[in-house]
Amino acid sequence: MPLTNMITCRTHGRGLYELTGEVQKLAPSECDGLCHLFIHHTSASLIITENADPDVHRDLERFIADMVPDGDPRFRHVTEGSDDMPAHIRSVLTQTSLSVPVAHGRLQLGVWQGIYLWEHRTSAHKRKVSCSFLV
Repeated sequence: MPLTNMITCRTHGRGLYELTGEVQKLAPSECDGLCHLFIHHTSASLIITENADPDVHRDLERFIADMVPDGDPRFRHVTEGSDDMPAHIRSVLTQTSLSVPVAHGRLQLGVWQGIYLWEHRTSAHKRKVSCSFLV
């Protein structure tokens, strides 16, 4: 039977927000199984990436900004601004869910890995992520 919790992440605009500690706190002690995360939004995503060198985050943001620039005149969906459609595309190109193995109540991430919410909008948002443990 899955154990599900909701994580709320308040973002301050575009960027990466680490969730690793919050997810780890929710893991049942001595749990062996799988942690599944799902973000309830279409303009933010979830990723596992480097958690030590902030240059990785800057490089990721620079790369995706080059790939999907704000204000591209091809985009018709601009209801909430020039970053609206690019945020949706960035979300589709990345991930809306993640699975991480859990052993003895600990997330089985690599030494330099962290779980991040990647906010693709330029303004602040309140994001919700479901966190389920399948044991």
